[in-house]
Amino acid sequence: MTDRKPPGVSFQSWVDQQIHAAEARGEFAALPGAGRPFDEAIEAPYDEQWWIKRKMAREGLSSLPPTLALRKEAEDALEAAWAAPSAEAARRIVAAVNPRIREMMLKPPPGPPLGLKPYDLDAIAREWHARRAAGAPGEPRP
Repeated sequence: MTDRKPPGVSFQSWVDQQIHAAEARGEFAALPGAGRPFDEAIEAPYDEQWWIKRKMAREGLSSLPPTLALRKEAEDALEAAWAAPSAEAARRIVAAVNPRIREMMLKPPPGPPLGLKPYDLDAIAREWHARRAAGAPGEPRP
């Protein structure tokens, strides 16, 4: 690949010759990712901070402030509780997020206010039973 382009040969054909020669030698045969589809990020519009976002996703980090991340987690826990197979499972799901809500209420970090209080596990169980009786396990009741 360090050969100089001979005079009288167009640059395009010189590059094509180099590529065909490398293919013939098998230099492209064992590249990492060969045979797999391209990453969807290649087809997305260019983002200057793509590497930061990919690193954060790989490390499981969130770009949300702690209070907003906890609000999202509490919302997801409540949604999972409504879809739980039993009232006891719904209680366990919501009980897992309650200690973090209490901790954030006692020691609020900087940022937007939490605006949540710990869930009442008995009320969650009653609501779960009411939703099941209504026949719509994942649908919110009015």
